[in-house]
Amino acid sequence: MAPPPASTDPTAPRPPARGPAPVVSIIVPVYDEEGNVEPLHEAICAAMGERAFEVLYVDDGSRDASPRLLDGIAARDGRARVLHFVRNYGQTAALTAGIRFARADVLVTLDGDLQNDPADIPALLGHLEDCDVVCGWRKDRQDAHVTRVLPSRVANWLISRLSNVHLHDYGCTLRAYKRPYIEHIPLYGEMHRFIPIYVTWAGARIKEVPVRHHPRTRGVSKYGLSRIPKVLLDLTTLKFLRDFYVTPIYFFGWLGFALLLLGTLSGIVAVPLWLADGAHWLAATLTVIAPTLVCFGLVEVTLGIIAEVLIRMHYESMGKQPFRVRVARNVDVPEAIEPSTWPAPDDGPPART
Repeated sequence: MAPPPASTDPTAPRPPARGPAPVVSIIVPVYDEEGNVEPLHEAICAAMGERAFEVLYVDDGSRDASPRLLDGIAARDGRARVLHFVRNYGQTAALTAGIRFARADVLVTLDGDLQNDPADIPALLGHLEDCDVVCGWRKDRQDAHVTRVLPSRVANWLISRLSNVHLHDYGCTLRAYKRPYIEHIPLYGEMHRFIPIYVTWAGARIKEVPVRHHPRTRGVSKYGLSRIPKVLLDLTTLKFLRDFYVTPIYFFGWLGFALLLLGTLSGIVAVPLWLADGAHWLAATLTVIAPTLVCFGLVEVTLGIIAEVLIRMHYESMGKQPFRVRVARNVDVPEAIEPSTWPAPDDGPPART
């Protein structure tokens, strides 16, 4: 009998470990990288040395020899684990699957094209001692300037301004995370580039450090100028979620009030225009526009109220709270991110009974 399918619930417990539990899980999305997977695995093993680690390769529907090569690596090295998607879902889905099935409490992500250098991983892990997420910054990026570097700089500036999370390089996949800050973050579409923003919302302390970047020597890049519209649309979604996810009435309500005000003013202006000579065409136009704007305004306010009700139903039905606790002192908070290590005082006034 075939085993039951794995749960897709992001809150489900982690898969049972086979063998010693790793300290670090390295997640590598792979899509048509047959020339890179073997040297990449060797570079990861050399960089990690004697650390207890695992590498979780997520084959994102590759059409070349990558699946066969990854299976060969997993057969030779028990630290390598492989997931094969039925088709190409994109990097966000691959990272989500890697996070879901990783076993360690520290997660590292990097691309499978060998442009990220696995030798930088130990340095990122060292920085995790005083923060929760470490992001790589390809300071000396080895890509085409016009089609890759310049659009990326503009996007990084725009994302930083709108999100208020200032990073030099949102496109660098080489990052290290403490698991509690990323494992329950829902990622959809092409939102992987915004993971630093999501973890910041979750209360993570973030740091950006320069990392090496190598020119691509094998395979073909999967990104180009076609990604710009996707980034802009995803950024619009991100801006809405940041400012109005918990209070959507503020977005729909203010927009509705603005439309109501414009509709009312249009109706008021139309009255004297009907009495003036030669302005009937403008009066007729405003007479049509005024009730239309008022109706749209009422619709926006109604949508805001409905969205508020849905948000409250979501939090109550899921047992969620609109906040996260990092550490609790003398308060029992099971869902706190970090256990309290505050020692009890040696002396002091006796507790009340």
